[in-house]
Amino acid sequence: MERILKRFNGQNRQKTITVIIAGAAVLVLLFVGYNYFFPHESTDDAFIEGHVIMVSPQVSGHIVKVYIQDNQIVHQGDLLVQIDERDYAVSLDLATAEMAEAQAELKQSKEDLERYSKLFSSGDISKQQLDRALLRADTAMANLDITKAKVKQAQLNLSYTKIMAITRGRVTRKSVEEGDFVQASQALLAIVPPERWVIANFKETQLTHMQPGQKVSIHVDAYPQKEFYGHVDSIQRGTGARFSLLPAENATGNYVKVVQRVPVKILIDSSQNDDSLSLGMSVVPDVKLK
Repeated sequence: MERILKRFNGQNRQKTITVIIAGAAVLVLLFVGYNYFFPHESTDDAFIEGHVIMVSPQVSGHIVKVYIQDNQIVHQGDLLVQIDERDYAVSLDLATAEMAEAQAELKQSKEDLERYSKLFSSGDISKQQLDRALLRADTAMANLDITKAKVKQAQLNLSYTKIMAITRGRVTRKSVEEGDFVQASQALLAIVPPERWVIANFKETQLTHMQPGQKVSIHVDAYPQKEFYGHVDSIQRGTGARFSLLPAENATGNYVKVVQRVPVKILIDSSQNDDSLSLGMSVVPDVKLK
């Protein structure tokens, strides 16, 4: 009886080993066949990218009102921040008054020039006196142009106290509060528009058959149950190391060959392109090479 059981167990073990080997062989054949008939390249060195628009004031002043919150969606033309406008309103009034004065001076100089022209025609004044009157009229015209420019600049400065959204997007990196004093060009916040794409850093050995237009399936780590689709837009003409802050100097005698990576821009289909994908998210793109 024991001999029969040992023989039976030996046969089962042999069958199990045979099944495992056969299964492994099938998997290898499927993998080879898939890569032969459906060649593709993928990498896990890839991230979501998009535009980041920094918002800065064009004039300095105290912040009197902040109309937005972190991560809020804004639309083009929305008022974001209000700078105290009183000083700029006064500057506009002064510039307007200077322009009115210049207009009066120009009017007077033209009237004087007209009278001097008549007197010169009758021989009552010299040519030098007429030239002086003409010079005063030209100077008054130039002064008026200057004051008009001052008024336009004052109007612009007053309008700059209202900081508006230049595009639709989501507010990020907000660093401004009511009561702050801000300088011109100081970063107050950023707006991230909804358009997204993928920057995938492929090994240089993976680029042999890769070209713009090829379809891509994109797996986002944050949404494992959802698959995104897109296509290759362009391939950077330079490795990431070549455009780094401190490029490698290979002529120093310590060269070690390392497989370089080249950034590839992948556009996400417009039907799936929205701000649900955060910048910097990790993704795994799979480029279909046929």
